[in-house]
Amino acid sequence: MRYIAKDIPLWQVTIWDKKFNNVDKKWQPKTIKYKYLLSDELDSLRVDDGDVRILYTGKDVGFTTEELAGDRLSEGEIISIPWGGIPTVKYHKGKFVTGDNRIATSKDIDKLTNKYLYYFMRGNIHEIASYYRGASLKHPCMKDILKMTISYPSVQEQDKICGQFDVLEQIIEVRKQELQLLDDLIKARFVEMFGDPVSNSNGLPESTLPELGEFGRGISKHRPRNDPKLLGGDYPLIQTGDVANAGLYITSYSSTYSELGLKQSKMWDNGTLCITIAANIAKTSILKFDACFPDSIVGFNANEKTNNIFIHYWFSFFQAILESQAPESAQKNINLKTLSELKVIVPVKDKQDKFVEFIKQVDKSKVAVQKALDETQMLFDSLMQKYFG
Repeated sequence: MRYIAKDIPLWQVTIWDKKFNNVDKKWQPKTIKYKYLLSDELDSLRVDDGDVRILYTGKDVGFTTEELAGDRLSEGEIISIPWGGIPTVKYHKGKFVTGDNRIATSKDIDKLTNKYLYYFMRGNIHEIASYYRGASLKHPCMKDILKMTISYPSVQEQDKICGQFDVLEQIIEVRKQELQLLDDLIKARFVEMFGDPVSNSNGLPESTLPELGEFGRGISKHRPRNDPKLLGGDYPLIQTGDVANAGLYITSYSSTYSELGLKQSKMWDNGTLCITIAANIAKTSILKFDACFPDSIVGFNANEKTNNIFIHYWFSFFQAILESQAPESAQKNINLKTLSELKVIVPVKDKQDKFVEFIKQVDKSKVAVQKALDETQMLFDSLMQKYFG
């Protein structure tokens, strides 16, 4: 690919929303001002049928209306990064309201398009992230970001490259929607077969988890997973993030546990339902290997009245409720007593088994969709590496 411009610092080709500290005034002869809203102000504007984008600083996506936005409405073709928190890059063209983002636009779209600028910044998100600093809430050092260099071909070539990314992004989004629809289908089937589990609308028998099987916390003696003493042992170790991110099954783990005195009795069996009670509250997954875990995870193995996969999907209706009830603290958590007192519906076992068979059929479709999603994402990432790596 032939570059028209090569290794140009961003400050030469972009206009930002503010003049930044410790940045040479010659780097920012012009700014474009926007009106910034606090998170709760943005939430108050949010509606389901809006057509004005709400640019949160996080990954959340929301919309409002011109009427609700009022004089806080902005418009343009822009790229944004959050002023604080986890670095992400967003693109928007049209009307919007914004939180505390730093907002950029190309100085001359006849030379550098905003869409190409967006994909360049997205392709270099790891470098941008390295410029976010701070002890707790991290903020970007804008001087370092403005010093980043960009190379770009002709506008025609930029449009061609961006077109490839746009198509792949659309395919990725469709695949994600398909996975969500399959998850929604399972939930709908659950309600169809057993009624609303929160209100127990079908009046089914109820029991607590301790009454329905083996129920208990993981080991209380644990260290961070990168502790050298955890490496090289015989005991697979999982933690709350593994449970929260695994979906239905935990199929891999991050370390092994070799701490002196750990006994085989501390292991939970393949098929155990894992329930988080700290950080990612009431997230559940099912082990596909024998493993141990810390006391921030509760293990459950059902008796003859029910099965772990049924309980896993029952929990999906309660996760948000339990999370909202957790006391506010540096790390949210629920105690074992709260979990042990939950009333679980107990339909006849044959009916539970039919639901699990339905899940297995849907899972076959999910595996195919996930494979297609992974392949598309790999292609997207390889093109990012080709053009911006």
